[in-house]
Amino acid sequence: MDLNHSDDTLAAASVPNTAKILIAGGFGVGKTTLVGSISEIRPLRTEEPLSERSVGVDSTRGVSAKTTTTVAMDFGRISFQSQLVLYLFGTPGQERFWFMWDDLAIGAIGAVVIADTRRVADCFAAIDYFERNGTPFIIAVNCFDGAPRFEADDIRIALTLQPEVPVVMCDARERDSVKKVLVSLVRYVMNSRSQPNQVSIG
Repeated sequence: MDLNHSDDTLAAASVPNTAKILIAGGFGVGKTTLVGSISEIRPLRTEEPLSERSVGVDSTRGVSAKTTTTVAMDFGRISFQSQLVLYLFGTPGQERFWFMWDDLAIGAIGAVVIADTRRVADCFAAIDYFERNGTPFIIAVNCFDGAPRFEADDIRIALTLQPEVPVVMCDARERDSVKKVLVSLVRYVMNSRSQPNQVSIG
């Protein structure tokens, strides 16, 4: 996909000048990494070291090397040539912090749910939340080194997603990869608002 072409197409479409997007998913799936890799400003992070209090509460299955956790949110910003500015809010992944999601979701046009194929069930809570609230979302599969690889349709089946929900592969560490994820979400949100003829992102 030509990213410059994507920017030109976004400019031609009827989109707001600014938009808020949520970045959600389970504990340790790459939310903080994704926001940090794409943000044009120094991202705001609310990470704290994992402590003894988290033992038995925060599961580190599959992410045993993780030493910190987001306790409030991550925040970043990216501007497109089309004058569209996206504000990114990363949600905390642990269940004990889910009470913050309602406040973070206010005004959001859509969400990216990050999935890890080693523990794909960890994103069910985010999917349920956005489906229940009618928030458009896409699935971004963070392709961790050494993690099993599956086709998008297989992941769709495993997550019992509706056929129209996009499933995209990404590397949360790579800016261009994350940019493609965000473009996919914006396109999907606009399609969800019954404007399919105005959007054509190659």
